[in-house]
Amino acid sequence: MLLCSCFGNVAQAADKPAYGAELEGFNYPWPVAQYAFQSQQQSLHMAYMDLQPAKANGHTVVLLHGKNFCGATWEATARSLSEAGYRVVMPDQIGFCKSSKPRAYQYSFQQLAQNTQALLASLSIDKAIIMGHSTGGMLATRYSLMYPKQTEQLVLVNPIGLEDWKAKGVPYIGVDGWYQRELKVTDERIRNYERNTYYAGEWRPAYEKWVQMLAGMYRGPGKEIVAWNSALLYDMIYSQPVYYELAQIQVPTLLLIGEKDTTAPGKDLASAADRAKLGNYPVLAREAAARIPGAALVLFPDYGHAPQMQAPAEFHQALLAHLLPHQ
Repeated sequence: MLLCSCFGNVAQAADKPAYGAELEGFNYPWPVAQYAFQSQQQSLHMAYMDLQPAKANGHTVVLLHGKNFCGATWEATARSLSEAGYRVVMPDQIGFCKSSKPRAYQYSFQQLAQNTQALLASLSIDKAIIMGHSTGGMLATRYSLMYPKQTEQLVLVNPIGLEDWKAKGVPYIGVDGWYQRELKVTDERIRNYERNTYYAGEWRPAYEKWVQMLAGMYRGPGKEIVAWNSALLYDMIYSQPVYYELAQIQVPTLLLIGEKDTTAPGKDLASAADRAKLGNYPVLAREAAARIPGAALVLFPDYGHAPQMQAPAEFHQALLAHLLPHQ
């Protein structure tokens, strides 16, 4: 009966929606604005939500999403931060979710950081707490390295990039290889990957909404451009490590790590021997905290890649306890 109930929850939640290439048809929890700008000789737009608190404490948190996530997946964290007095800005990066997906774009973490800084400048935000999850952690790290004076605090939630995958056995497959893989994306593949990699075999019906958000773009009329941009982004992630520059971070840094995480992009491409050594977050977290000057480390032994989604109350209590100005 339990098994039938679980599958029933998944089937009921999965109405197989088909969204547009810019996630048209999927509703975000707050109004979405668009920052229009010129980059690499083309007109682009960057979607974002700007949540204003009822009683402002004078600080802004910028939430940077991961590769399989969007600004909307920060909903619970944004509510918690807003209730504590923070202004919260949640952008969708170029290539993701409700933002532009150009046919040709030289993706780099430097470029995405520059785009983010331009967005914040347009909102008259001179300094902010930069908080990144997963791939957003790589971007947040790069942002802090490029703009230390604009970074009040760096917060990394299960960031990827705490190791160099290409140096540890993940073979190069190029943009074309990633594109072929991305064309095969389905909700079942996303769900199985996240269940096995993010959540240590656990699955909850609440996660299904985010699976369908992502899978819906791969069912829609713009699925090819979605897959192409995703391939370009995977190549960026693979080829542009921030691992070697962790010791150069100059801003107060907080790491919030679920220890059951085993994420390592391209791990399935590596040999069995190399695969076993990748994505060891209990080790990676401690090594990163030791390399980043003065970093604070909070561990969640029972949770995986997204502790803010697995255990929001526990996670947000820990976050607010370490977040400026409440230290």
